[in-house]
Amino acid sequence: MQIKSELGTIHVSNDVIAVIAGSAALDCYGLVGMASRKQLKDGIAELLGRENLSRGVEVRLEQEQIHIDLHIVVSYGTKISEVAHNVQSKVKYVLNDVVGLRVDLVNIIVQGVRVSR
Repeated sequence: MQIKSELGTIHVSNDVIAVIAGSAALDCYGLVGMASRKQLKDGIAELLGRENLSRGVEVRLEQEQIHIDLHIVVSYGTKISEVAHNVQSKVKYVLNDVVGLRVDLVNIIVQGVRVSR
């Protein structure tokens, strides 16, 4: 991603955006963790640690618009639609506030439900 200003151009890596989006999502109530976007073991989503957050986030630039896909695992007993909406709002806010990017879409893919401890 490139951000142009009067002082020059800023290049922001997709991995940086993915880590910031994943960290913002983890602050939301009802989220157990991020899930790997590629790997399902025996039909069960693998939870990612903080060091691997970018594996659960996909960042795309389509026609000058930023699209983000987040693969998450929600806590049992929470309303999935509310958790997803809160994650979408938080990720959009943080990326706009911290990086200065205008995110157009934040897609949530719920890969599992777990009992949080």
